[in-house]
Amino acid sequence: MLPKTFSVRAGLAALALTLGLGLAAPAQAQHGQDPRPAVQTTNPSGQNPTQSVREEDLLRQLQGGSHMGGRVSIPDYKASVLQQPQGRDYREFRETYLPWIGGLAVLGMIGALAVFFFTRGRIALEHSEQSGEKILRFNAFERFTHWLTALTFIALAISGLNYIFGKRLLLPIIGPEAFAAWSQYAKFAHNYLSWPFMVGLLIMIVVWLRDNIPDRTDVTWLKQGGGLFSGRAVPARRFNAGQKVIYWSVALGGLALSASGLIMLFPFSALDINGMQLAQYVHATIGVLLIAVMIAHIYIGSLGMEGAYDAMGSGEVDLEWARHHHSLWVEEERAKTASGPQLGGSRPQPAE
Repeated sequence: MLPKTFSVRAGLAALALTLGLGLAAPAQAQHGQDPRPAVQTTNPSGQNPTQSVREEDLLRQLQGGSHMGGRVSIPDYKASVLQQPQGRDYREFRETYLPWIGGLAVLGMIGALAVFFFTRGRIALEHSEQSGEKILRFNAFERFTHWLTALTFIALAISGLNYIFGKRLLLPIIGPEAFAAWSQYAKFAHNYLSWPFMVGLLIMIVVWLRDNIPDRTDVTWLKQGGGLFSGRAVPARRFNAGQKVIYWSVALGGLALSASGLIMLFPFSALDINGMQLAQYVHATIGVLLIAVMIAHIYIGSLGMEGAYDAMGSGEVDLEWARHHHSLWVEEERAKTASGPQLGGSRPQPAE
């Protein structure tokens, strides 16, 4: 009887063990445990080789300067760009290099003019050298065009400099709310006043192009420094060499500003994000350099030279002043008629 009893008990124990293992497997699966042996997905260092390859590909593409993108079903293809490494270069230029370029250009020009003023003083004519007789320098249409372009450029310069220096200089002084409101209005002014500036620029280029073609008299004027230091008169035509430099700086720089500004006014209409960043490089750099040039022009046309503002204001200048600074032009005007200097009705003359 003992062997039979032992075999029955052994069979029942084996059945219980089988049932117990069968019930434990679903319980492990319910708690997220896989009863099967785990497959090794990491290398001996503990890293997932598949994930490592994906990260290496990502870093290689980013370091190579290419953007990371995907596919989208909407018409806006820009949404497919996930990473654009060139943006980091643009941010470094905007936050680091551009403030230095703008600061050195603007403050450097102001400093140079201050040194010139305190060493040379104002370029003036003795009252005994003034005849009291006027000659037309440029007409009402030219004065209107000049002031239209000049005033809009000043507004564009102020609003543009706010983009570079505003958060560094104004924000700590006037606070975030006032700075936000000012920046918003500055942006509106920059966008809308750019149109009359471009119109005035094109008119100025056309009207004064013929008078700004370089000739031999400009070489002589440059060799003698325009008489700024010696005080002696240097023969010049309607525009002397210094004024021609101003003209071509405004013409070429203004056209570059206009083209790059239009690209940014209508984003993604002609170029992608990389092209617009390149347009911003051009726009900002030429903008601050042209501001420095215009500071010198404003100085000469107002404080720096006596009688120069009359050409921009009334349009007429003293005859002796014209002979001193533009003797060849005066001779050409007097040769047109036997009655002497032209008091009106002459063809458009450039501003000082």
